[in-house]
Amino acid sequence: MNILLIDNEAEVRSILKSMLENWAMGKHAIAEADGVATGVQAILSFHPDVVVLDVEMDDGTGFDLLKQIPDPSFQLIFATAFNQYAIQAFKFSAIDYLLKPVDPMELAMALQKAADNINSNNLQQQLAILMQQMGNKQGAYKQIVLKDIDKTYFVNINSIIYCEAEGSYTKFYIADSDPIFVSRNLRSYEELLAPAGFIRTHHSCLVNPDKIKVFDRKTDCGTLILEGGYTIPVSQRKREFVTQFLENR
Repeated sequence: MNILLIDNEAEVRSILKSMLENWAMGKHAIAEADGVATGVQAILSFHPDVVVLDVEMDDGTGFDLLKQIPDPSFQLIFATAFNQYAIQAFKFSAIDYLLKPVDPMELAMALQKAADNINSNNLQQQLAILMQQMGNKQGAYKQIVLKDIDKTYFVNINSIIYCEAEGSYTKFYIADSDPIFVSRNLRSYEELLAPAGFIRTHHSCLVNPDKIKVFDRKTDCGTLILEGGYTIPVSQRKREFVTQFLENR
């Protein structure tokens, strides 16, 4: 496996290269580049399987570099000091990222995940979703990337009916589609989808309010009936919030 490290700071490259060599154990080739121009040249000549890419560099950004690679076939790991808003964009696109200063264990985990996914080629679509989120275009047709053990799904957010906690996994119920199991907990998706209006109605349920058809108050705390006939409980703790939310929307 060929691994390419692109970062404009020599000291950072040296530290990251040492981490990469420890992980590679001599089994994988490692190359370096210090910016956008040299990074593009290295990609074309070295043909990396994995690229660890800095975001801010002297001659442009990692995004500028990616625009010059029309059909990227490598696995991508960003190394970034970006703020929380940008991190949300990475999470929506399911592109791996590492916060600087990079933790060796997190780098090793990201590299192993990249190695496991070496034959999948969804980067172009994932980058489109990332740039959509980074641009924060009003009225943009937003998507989220979901990955299960076998496949990568590009899902329109407004097609999600609700999400259900299944231990450390989340099960997505989507209109006109089979459910998708994702190995991230519901709390992380609550943080991602709250800006899109999703509400927590129960400790195990996150609901798209646009899919609510009926709020049935006959039970003690109430029940939501969603598109597709799904029946979702409302917890006692959430009953007042859900009632006020539905009355005021």
